[in-house]
Amino acid sequence: QVQLVESGGGLVQVGGSLRLSCAASGRTFSSTDVGWFRQAPGKEREFVAYISWSGGSSYYAESVKDRFTVLRNNARNTVYLQMNSLKPEDTAVYYCAAASASGGDYSDLRQYHAWGQGTQVTVSS
Repeated sequence: QVQLVESGGGLVQVGGSLRLSCAASGRTFSSTDVGWFRQAPGKEREFVAYISWSGGSSYYAESVKDRFTVLRNNARNTVYLQMNSLKPEDTAVYYCAAASASGGDYSDLRQYHAWGQGTQVTVSS
């Protein structure tokens, strides 16, 4: 069973950058696809980014494309979300999640079986 812990959130001004980390435990992490999701107050959790187990494929929500980059270092059991040009609407709790299998709908929360506790990102204007 994979366990995930997010870190790196904080308060940043509009246009700033943050790098979130998702540290995993478990021997199977290097063969696990990972997604990033976020949830703003009063809103449903939404897909942000996805990276395949090898790092060879990645996908992004339209709202973050060209601003966010997802990376992974399997030797360190860590996935990163580099967030640039942050906007107030990026304010949310960010979660990483481990996919149950490869090849599913990466934007569907039901495809993921393990979640971190989340890290708060606040973008001030």
